[in-house]
Amino acid sequence: MLEMTREEFEETVAEALDRIPPELTRLMDNVAVFVEDEPPADDPELLGLYEGTPLTDRGEWYAGVLPDRITIYRGPTLRMCESREEVVAETEVTVVHEIAHHFGIDDERLHALGYG
Repeated sequence: MLEMTREEFEETVAEALDRIPPELTRLMDNVAVFVEDEPPADDPELLGLYEGTPLTDRGEWYAGVLPDRITIYRGPTLRMCESREEVVAETEVTVVHEIAHHFGIDDERLHALGYG
């Protein structure tokens, strides 16, 4: 398994977030991004997870709720990648994938766009 400290991986996630175009990040609302070492035990190869209410599903009722949560998982990413360059590329794809869910884009469309 590729070695990368938690801090180095968090920096990789932060850099991936910085590469999201500002016109999109300005539209993101009430969402927080976290890094965890491992995903839930029932899905050990999961690279990222979006939990919340997509922007497209929010209505007038949406107020006073906790932020949506995007979690990027370090362990599975490091196990599947053979170099730091692959980690950077895979992390960027995962971050974009989970942010797309925040915008209401489903997995089928993401796979078609190459963000599987």
